[in-house]
Amino acid sequence: MSKEIEFQFNRPNDSPGYLLGQVTMLWQRKQKKVLDPLDLTQTQFVLLAALGWLSKKSKAVTQVDIANQSNADRMMVSKVLRTLEEKGFITRQEHETDTRAKTIRLTTQGERVLQRAIIEVENVDLAFFETLGTTLSSFNKNMVQLIEKNSD
Repeated sequence: MSKEIEFQFNRPNDSPGYLLGQVTMLWQRKQKKVLDPLDLTQTQFVLLAALGWLSKKSKAVTQVDIANQSNADRMMVSKVLRTLEEKGFITRQEHETDTRAKTIRLTTQGERVLQRAIIEVENVDLAFFETLGTTLSSFNKNMVQLIEKNSD
């Protein structure tokens, strides 16, 4: 018989990583249900939302800006933006001052689908996290701490 595998945690529910993975999968399933009819994946939504947010402050949002805002890999962002452009949700144009960069903008269709997606996703989020009640703010602060501590 092979050696018994050892774990640091006594039970799966003692492992924060395991629990985070479980919560993430359940949350993503709920998100997928509302994003599928809009022809968006979770990743596409995140990048569109980052673009929408950044566009409130700047007319010259770049791929790097979107990657930084969404904490996503730059190559993955490039591929997903190409897909969003093919769907007619964004345009990519030459940057006015940086010849290596492209300015990313939402199209009218992209604005419409993003606004619908934001409403759906925020409603799903409120329903999903409502069980936390008055501790939601503390939960959010803890997540921000984890993001800040673990960002490279």
